[in-house]
Amino acid sequence: MVRLLLSIKAELENVTGLEPLDDFEYFFKVKCNSCHETHPKAVSLNRQDTYEVSGGKGSTASFVWRCGECKRESSAKFEDAYGVKPYTDENGQFAPLLVVECRGLEFIDFQPRGIWKCKGMKGTVFGDVDLESGEWNDYDEKAALPVGVSEVEGQWTRA
Repeated sequence: MVRLLLSIKAELENVTGLEPLDDFEYFFKVKCNSCHETHPKAVSLNRQDTYEVSGGKGSTASFVWRCGECKRESSAKFEDAYGVKPYTDENGQFAPLLVVECRGLEFIDFQPRGIWKCKGMKGTVFGDVDLESGEWNDYDEKAALPVGVSEVEGQWTRA
């Protein structure tokens, strides 16, 4: 078992507290720790989904995957005690987002597609931050400022 920490960085313009919505689909590239084969497509995980792990004596995971090359089953589970940390660093530095406990696999990429939320400088909540195209721009009426999120990147490290 390995615990992986996903950290993100982004360019934030007049917003803070960037975080995925509660029912967010996380998209990652996955690599088998047995044969080191990388799955060609991104896989998705959702914090609310649970699947039974075969041979796991009733244990569950957020993601169960069978490698197409070596056929070994692997799993991953979000660490609930850690939760999801909103990104508030405005100078483009990596900051922790979440921790995943992995068995037999590793995540090697993060695709920030999907709907996020953040807050403007005067408290305006933007709950429809779509990063599918890699950036999001809007206008904060309360603060009379343009707002935006761009250059979102992920980085995996051992937790």
